[in-house]
Amino acid sequence: MFNQKKRKEKGFSLIELTIAMTIMLILLSIVSTLLGRAMGVRQRETRRADALVSVQAALNVISREVANSGFGLYNDAATRVANNGIVTADSGANQIRMRTNMFNQGDKSNCENGVVDTACLTDQAGEDVSYYLDAGTQSIVRYDPKASPTTSVVVNRVSSLEFVYWNYDPSGVNPPTSSTTPTSTTGRVEITVKAQLEEIVGQVNPSDVSYKSEVTLRNASYMLRQY
Repeated sequence: MFNQKKRKEKGFSLIELTIAMTIMLILLSIVSTLLGRAMGVRQRETRRADALVSVQAALNVISREVANSGFGLYNDAATRVANNGIVTADSGANQIRMRTNMFNQGDKSNCENGVVDTACLTDQAGEDVSYYLDAGTQSIVRYDPKASPTTSVVVNRVSSLEFVYWNYDPSGVNPPTSSTTPTSTTGRVEITVKAQLEEIVGQVNPSDVSYKSEVTLRNASYMLRQY
């Protein structure tokens, strides 16, 4: 009786404990790996969502001012042909400068001989604006020379800002052509903003998010004839 009771109360052997611990360690390793991947995905998607919100907000700001480019401007007092407001000498693939007579006022003393110089109609703050990418700080910058001047950051952590200009045939015979250089016949601007996400361990890096917006210059001469 004593020997049977002793056999029944016998515990795990060292080999059994070793096997059980090994299995537990393997399971914990699998769980830890899966949890790490899940946290990495969550972190990536959170940063992606934040970047998309920032990029979308920047596009909304830029698009609104691009759409109003040329408001209240015309080439000469006689024909009053609409001016799209884009300063072609200061605009290109990675920056744009626009003028708008938003407040319908300005010093017209320089407007002589019936020729309206847009510079004399856009001397108020908010009427002569440039957008460009500051590569050093990876920020989209808004520059207003009439507001003291003022340089303000629109959005940070941006890796690329690109502009494509759609130029229209004044006669309407030929289809519009795209270019990285604007002209006096530009009637539409395509804006692309890319934001590079920070590296995350265990994820594919680098990762970019991008948004594209096509803005019609409703004050351009060609566009005015469409309504």
